Amino acid sequence: MADGLSLSARLRQLPFEVRQYLLITGNYWAFTLTDGALRMLVVLHFHQLGYSPLEVAMLFLFYEAFGVVTNLVGGWLGARLGLNRTMNAGLALQIVALAMLMVPAAALTVPWVMAAQALSGIAKDLNKMSAKSAVKVLVPKESANAQSALFRWVALLTGSKNALKGTGFFVGGLLLTLIGFRGAVIAMALMLLGVLGLSLWRLRADLGRQKQKPKFREVFSSSRAVNVLSAARLCLFASRDVWFVVALPVFLYDLHGWSHWTVGGLLAVWVIGYGGVQTQAPYLTRLVKGDARAVTVGWALALAGLPVLLALLPLEAVGWLVVGLLVFGVLFAINSSWHSYLIVHYARAEGVSMDVGFYYMANAMGRLLGTILSGWLYQVQGLSACLWVSAALVALSAMMALALPRQAA
Repeated sequence: MADGLSLSARLRQLPFEVRQYLLITGNYWAFTLTDGALRMLVVLHFHQLGYSPLEVAMLFLFYEAFGVVTNLVGGWLGARLGLNRTMNAGLALQIVALAMLMVPAAALTVPWVMAAQALSGIAKDLNKMSAKSAVKVLVPKESANAQSALFRWVALLTGSKNALKGTGFFVGGLLLTLIGFRGAVIAMALMLLGVLGLSLWRLRADLGRQKQKPKFREVFSSSRAVNVLSAARLCLFASRDVWFVVALPVFLYDLHGWSHWTVGGLLAVWVIGYGGVQTQAPYLTRLVKGDARAVTVGWALALAGLPVLLALLPLEAVGWLVVGLLVFGVLFAINSSWHSYLIVHYARAEGVSMDVGFYYMANAMGRLLGTILSGWLYQVQGLSACLWVSAALVALSAMMALALPRQAA
C-alpha cells in the first residue's frame, strides 16, 4: 500500500504537461495495439478464406483512403474543438469498427469489412494526429534545449507506439489461432471501452484548441518546408507498405508454409524493434552530419540500397530475407522518426494540428498507394517486383528532400 501511495504521489508531483503526455501516450498505446492486431487478423483470416493478395489489399482501400480525408479534416477539427475531443472520437470509432466485425462469419462480406475498415482508418488517424499535435502543445517552450526535448518527446511517442503496433501484429496472429476472429475483436473492443472512459475523465478539455477559430482553407499548408516534407513522407511510407503490408505476409504463408502466429510473430518483432530504434533516433541521426536537408537526404539514400540488395538475393533463402527485413527496419525507423520530428518542428505554434494533419494526410496517401501496389505487384510479378518499386520510391523521397530548407533542426 505504501509503495502504491508513493508511486501515486510521485505521479502527482510531475508537471501537468508531463502527466498529460503520459495519458496521451497510454491512450495512443492502447489504440495502436488494437490497430496492429486488427490488421493482422484481417490479412490472415481473409487470405485463409481464399481471398487473393489483391482482394486482401482492397479490404484496406477505405482504411487508407479515409485516412487521407481524416488527417486533412481532423487537424482543422482539433484546432477548433480541442485535441482531447478528436482523440476520444478516434477511440469511440475504433470500438464501433470492432463491433461491426462481431457479426456472424456469413455476414462478413467484402463491402461490410471495407466499411468497418473505413471507420478504423478514420479512428486511427484522428488518434494519431491528436497525439502527435499534442506533443508540440505540451513540450516546455521556455527550455534552453526546447528543440532537443521536442525531438526526444516525439521519438519516444512514435517509437513506443510502433513497438505496441508490432506487439499487436503478434497478438492478432495469436488470438486468431486461440479464440478465432470474432473472439479477438470482442476482447479488443472491451479493452478500448475502459481506455475511453479514463481518457474522458482525465484528458484536458481545451488541449490544442485555438482561440480564434481557423477557416477550413487553412488546412492546406502554405509552408514550403511542410509541403516538401509531406511529399517526401508520402514516398517513404509507400516504399515500406509496397512490400510489407500484403506481399511479405502472403509470401511467407504461401511459399514457405509459415503459420499465422509465426508470420504475425516475425512482423511483430520487426515493428517492435523498429519502434525501439525510433526512440533512439535523436542519438542515431547524429551519425549523419549537416543541416536538416542533409540529414534527411543522407538517411533516405542509406535506406534506398536495402530493397535493391534484397531483390538481387535469392528470395527462396528466407534467412537472408529476414535479415534484410531487420536492417531495413532499422534504417526506416530512423528516417520515419526524423520526419516525425521535422513536421512538429516546422509546424505553426498556432494551428499545429492543421500542419500535422496535412502532413499525415500525405502519410496516409503513401500507405494507400503502397497497400494497393503491394497486392497488385505481388499478384502479377511477385515479391521481387515489390522490392524494386520500394527502392525507387525511397530514392524519390530523397530527391524531394533536396528542396527542404538548409536550416538547423
